Amino acid sequence: MGNGKIKSFTDLIAWQEGHKLVLFIYKIVAAFTRTEYSLVDQMKRCAASITSNIAEGFSRKSKKEKMQFYYMALGSTTELQNQLVISRDLRFLSVKDFDALAQQAIRLHKLINGLIKSSESYT
Repeated sequence: MGNGKIKSFTDLIAWQEGHKLVLFIYKIVAAFTRTEYSLVDQMKRCAASITSNIAEGFSRKSKKEKMQFYYMALGSTTELQNQLVISRDLRFLSVKDFDALAQQAIRLHKLINGLIKSSESYT
C-alpha cells in the first residue's frame, strides 16, 4: 500500500487475510480422504467466496451494494467456521490445524465487520 491509499481490493487487509485463509484451506483439505469430496468442495468454495465477495464489494459504487457483498463475505466466513468445527469433530483436522484456521477465521470476521462499519459511512 505504500502511501496508505487503497487502490485495489488486494490492498484491503480483509482481502489479504482472506486470501491467506483460502490458501491454507486448499493446502489442508488436500489431505482429506476422497470420500469427503462434498465437504472439501464446500470448504474450498466457501473460502474462495469470502475473498470474491470482498473484491466485488470493493468495486461497487453504492453503499447498499458494497454492504451487500461485504455481508455475503461475512456469512461465508461464518459458514466456513462451521465447516471447520465439523472437520475437527470428524477428526479430519488436527487440533493444531483447527486452532490455526479458526483463529484466522475469527480475525477475518473482525476485519470484514470493520469493512462493513466503514461502508456504513460511505456516500
